[in-house]
Order: sequence, then structure tokens, then C-alpha cells
Amino acid sequence: MDSTEAKTLVQCDFDNTIAEFDVSFMLLDAFADGDWRQILQEYREHRIPVGVFSQRTFAMIKADEATMLDYLFSENRVNIRPGFKELLNLCSEKGFGFVIVSNGLKFYIEAILKHIGVTGIEVFAAHTDFSPDGLNITYVNPDGHQIVDNFKKSYVELHLGRGYRVAYIGDGYSDIDPASLADYIFARDDLLNHCLKQNLKCTPFNDLNDVVRGLEGIA
Repeated sequence: MDSTEAKTLVQCDFDNTIAEFDVSFMLLDAFADGDWRQILQEYREHRIPVGVFSQRTFAMIKADEATMLDYLFSENRVNIRPGFKELLNLCSEKGFGFVIVSNGLKFYIEAILKHIGVTGIEVFAAHTDFSPDGLNITYVNPDGHQIVDNFKKSYVELHLGRGYRVAYIGDGYSDIDPASLADYIFARDDLLNHCLKQNLKCTPFNDLNDVVRGLEGIA
């Protein structure tokens, strides 16, 4: 997106934000060959960065892309948080940019968006190389370098550097650092708790219609 197209840009997380549950965790529960939640505990204790968590856990999955997508869609396991399409419509009406930046995997995010009839959204997330020996996960920052931490933050910095006001929507530990740089924060769960403890101004949300109402007041 050209930096002159919008004064405001919305950067939105995907898992537990647009999707009501963490799709990565659903896939790991279904297909990981090993105790991936032990590695999750290491991440939650800040012993490893999120990129290392993803690399180590998804290496436990040997299923191919078609098998995993069939698992997600065959029984409608993915629920989209109410208000998502209304959020996209509002951004379009007000001329706001909208991007998804996620520590999840790009292949399932794009497949889910297509499944619900949403097209034309920029998605920045983990690249997946499929192998019978396990998935290989990589994160690439806006400069084209592979990184294991601060993936979401690097995109907030990019957008701010291009002159946008950034509205950030997220829920988790990995949203704390990027959200702290944003002009507006919409938060739930761990991100909301952090904002309240640190006296960071934010708007809580349960569904994305709450975000729509908050964004309506931004010129």
C-alpha cells in the first residue's frame, strides 16, 4: 500500500482476534507428534521468543497443507469473531488501511479468509515449507531478514515510519510490544490486562463491532 493512501492504518492480529480461537493451537493439538505445550510453557515463561516456539512446535507436524485445511473446514472448526466484515467495511468507507500481521501461519490465514469470502487483504505472517520431516517456519521482517522475535512490532514501526497513525487490534503477549507503539489500542485478554496494569490507554473489545464503534470517532 502506498503511504499516501490513508492517514490511518489498522494493524490486526489474527488468532484469538479475528478468529475466536487460536488456529495454530488447534492444528498443533490435532497433528503435532510430541508435547508441544511444554514448549508453549517455555514461551510463556519468556525463556524463548515466539518465533522459536513456532519453529520448534510446527516441526512436530508432518501433515501436508491439504490435510490440515480439510481438518479446519470439514467440521467448521474455525469461528470468525463477529464484526470482522463490518470492520473491513468501515475501513473501506473511511479510507483507512487494513493489514493482518500475525505470528500464525500465512497458509491457513489466507485459506480462512478465502473460505469466508474475504479477498484483497494484505497478510503478513509466518511462511511455511511443508516436509514429511516436519514443517519449517520462517518469519521475514519488512527489510527481508529472517527474525524470531518482534515480527509484529517491525510492521508497526514500518507503518509509523511511512506516516500512518496506527490503530492496533490484538489479544496476547506478542501484541504487547507492537501495541505500545500504536496511536490507538484495541485490546482483550493478556494485552488488555497489560494495558490496564501499565495505564496504557486502550479500548477493550469482546467482538469486533466494539472496534468498529471505537474507530468511528477517528477522522
